[in-house]
Amino acid sequence: MASKYDGLARIIIQNVGGKSNVISLSHCITRLRFKLKDESKANTDILKNTDGIVTVMQSGGQYQIVIGNQVDDVFEAVNRIGKFGADSEIVDDEGNETGTFVPEKKMSAGAVLIDVISGVFHPVLGVLSAAGIIKGLLALFAFFKLIDTTSGAYMTWYSVADGFFYFLPIILGYTSAEKFKSNKFIGMAVGASLCYPDMVNLVTGKAIGTAFAGTIFQVSYYATFFGIPILIPDSKYPSTVVPIILAVFVASKLEHMWKKVIPDVIKLFIVPVLTLGIIVPLTYLVIGPVAQVLCSLIGAAFKAMYNLPVVGGLVAGLILGAIWQVLVIFGLHWGLVPLCMINYSSLGYDFILSPYFAASFAQTMVVLAIYLKTKDSKLKRIALPAFISGIFGVTEPCIYGVTLPKKKPFVISCIAASIGGGIIGFAGVKSYMMGGLGLFGLPSYIDAKTNSAYSMYWVIIGTLVAMVIAFVMTFLTYHDEPVPAGNKKEETLQKQVG
Repeated sequence: MASKYDGLARIIIQNVGGKSNVISLSHCITRLRFKLKDESKANTDILKNTDGIVTVMQSGGQYQIVIGNQVDDVFEAVNRIGKFGADSEIVDDEGNETGTFVPEKKMSAGAVLIDVISGVFHPVLGVLSAAGIIKGLLALFAFFKLIDTTSGAYMTWYSVADGFFYFLPIILGYTSAEKFKSNKFIGMAVGASLCYPDMVNLVTGKAIGTAFAGTIFQVSYYATFFGIPILIPDSKYPSTVVPIILAVFVASKLEHMWKKVIPDVIKLFIVPVLTLGIIVPLTYLVIGPVAQVLCSLIGAAFKAMYNLPVVGGLVAGLILGAIWQVLVIFGLHWGLVPLCMINYSSLGYDFILSPYFAASFAQTMVVLAIYLKTKDSKLKRIALPAFISGIFGVTEPCIYGVTLPKKKPFVISCIAASIGGGIIGFAGVKSYMMGGLGLFGLPSYIDAKTNSAYSMYWVIIGTLVAMVIAFVMTFLTYHDEPVPAGNKKEETLQKQVG
């Protein structure tokens, strides 16, 4: 079905080098993420100056076109017109078939990691946030005693709010398989095995032995697989992230191997039988434990930084607050998401990412100050919707449309975010769920188990401090750039606004 974004979609396809230059296409909250065969064929300057496009970024092996809040609709139009997709055949600009997607070009290990994480989480980000918002609101209603936690209404809403996170391995099994171009239902089956009640409840029985005794990786086991200990962490596998992604990656390799050797006549069911028959035991015996060891090491490193006497949380908060918006620019903030999810599944809370909360509001208040101070009508038209978007946690329009081009306001936002993040880190703030963005994220700092709002109060304090500093510093220092000589039209518009 045609949409009002079809014209923009055609411009985008033409200026990324045409259909034949596209390896794959995905999107996140604000960006179209292309993988191109040859980025030099893209007309970056034309795209940057096209109405409807905020800017263009080249990072992590991706050609990222920042659209803003309309990215879903633009993605749909580009995907429909370009016929992009994992199972689609690509045709060049003359209509000649060029075959299915070619293998991805070589990327650095860091770029591959970011690409995998973003590819796995992007498809579920909206629902993930929705479940977090519902869970956060329920915690808020319970805190103010607006709803009884034993009531049918509470339990009904909580079933989806908590259920989504509990069965996250099944959901990520699907998206991981999609990312690794393998059978999505094999991915879901592997995730289902990690959430299967009998396996989950296995750790509540009587231990029959201990592995890695005397080390930080010590774990009791309650059953064996032909004499090999089945190692399930005390936190169990529901709600986990890393084990399922690694398991589906290995499963995709097994599946592709079996497809090459199994006759077509029995391939439909024999390939899943052989793949699942191997990968599920392998996940419980090797992949899961290895993933847990890696997660434990990462968690221990961050805990050590936060546990530095007196200043640990302060230093960590200052650093994360300062660099968060820089990470967002390059899409590298996705690399920290698994750390947060690991803590939720193992500890029941996260402390690593809490300081980031002040950053988006600092960025937003810088834009508000510019909106109130500027006499540039074009800048005002950009700044107002960017400010509204920023309040709800989507700051790319603020960054690319307003602060980054002017440099100093962006630096001010980072300074303010650093101070706010330092306060949040110093207070030892914890989030208890993956909540919504912006204002919708506040309830995620309420501990529903103890009905404590300590962390939420400190997040509000740190964020307010960052907002005030960002607004005041920008308002006092911002001045419009002089209008170029001879640009009478713009000068007249500024006078009319002023």
